Amino acid sequence: MDVNNEQLRRVYKLSGPDEARDIYDEWAASYNEDLRDMGYVGPRVAAQRLAELATPGSTVVDTGCGTGLVGAALLELKADLILDGVDISPGMLEEARGTGAYRNLVAADLTQPLQVPDNSYDAAICVGTFTDGHLGPAGFDDLVRVVRPGGIIVATVQSQVWEAEGFRHHLEEMTRAGTATLREANERPYHEITCRLCVLDVP
Repeated sequence: MDVNNEQLRRVYKLSGPDEARDIYDEWAASYNEDLRDMGYVGPRVAAQRLAELATPGSTVVDTGCGTGLVGAALLELKADLILDGVDISPGMLEEARGTGAYRNLVAADLTQPLQVPDNSYDAAICVGTFTDGHLGPAGFDDLVRVVRPGGIIVATVQSQVWEAEGFRHHLEEMTRAGTATLREANERPYHEITCRLCVLDVP
C-alpha cells in the first residue's frame, strides 16, 4: 500500500481531535502533492458549485479548510468572494495562508460549535470533513447557524458514510423541520471513492 493510502487509512480512523491535529500537522507539507497523486477532485467540484451559486462579494466560511485547496479553487473561479478558513491543524493553516485566498484563518475543533456569531456568513463550504473518523451529521447544524437567512451551504459527504452514518436522514430531517432545505445531494467524483455533493439553502 502506498503512502497516500496509508495516510488515508490513518485519518479515516481518527480517535479524536487531538489525534486529528497531530496527524494533519505531520501531513501538511506533503498533503497537496499526495492528494493530487490520488486524483483528489473534491475541492474543485465543491468550489465550482459554490462559485455558480454565490453572489458577488459574498462572505464564505471554509470549514475544515486544510491546506487551502478549496480557497485556491474559489479564488481562481470567483475572485471577489471573501473567505475565512477554519481547521484543527495549525500546520495545515500555515499552508493555507500561502494561497493568499483567505481573509482570516483560525484554528478550531470542528466537533465543537464555531466561535462565530449566528448569521455571520453568506455561505459555507466544507470539503473532506464529513467522513469516517471526522465530523458527523450534526456538524451541519452549526453551519446552518453561522450562515445568514437566504444563504447557502455546499459540502461533500463521502458516499460510504452517507447512509451508514445517518447523513441522509439528518439532512432530510433538517428539511422537514424547516431549518434548512436540501436542494441537492448528487453523487460526484471525489478521489478514489465518490462523495455526495450537498447543497443546502438556509431559510
